[in-house]
Amino acid sequence: MHELSVCLSLLEQVEKIARERNAARVVRITLSIGPLSGVEPELLRQAYPLATAGTVAEEAELIMEIANILVRCSQCESESTVPPNKLLCGSCGDFRTHVISGDELTLLRVELDREAVPPRPT
Repeated sequence: MHELSVCLSLLEQVEKIARERNAARVVRITLSIGPLSGVEPELLRQAYPLATAGTVAEEAELIMEIANILVRCSQCESESTVPPNKLLCGSCGDFRTHVISGDELTLLRVELDREAVPPRPT
């Protein structure tokens, strides 16, 4: 399952962020997934508990936002939001377009619960 390796890589980044900020745990992870990224959101959701087991993110909520596909036409230079199966220019209808966004997987936010500082002895 490709999505498990994606989750494991994601977790490396999240754990590094948590360590750098002395977090006790990760509360929420928010991703943006482009329809052309090659990642299936439902399979990623299924792989997520396996990847987070025993980590600082074990109880973290996973939020996935689906990004739009944006293309630029090489003929009229217009930018259009298009469906995954029809990458045609929204202005002139030409097929010679370039994907600007919608093919990426982006870690948008990591919400942390920082370790409580023990009270100083009086």
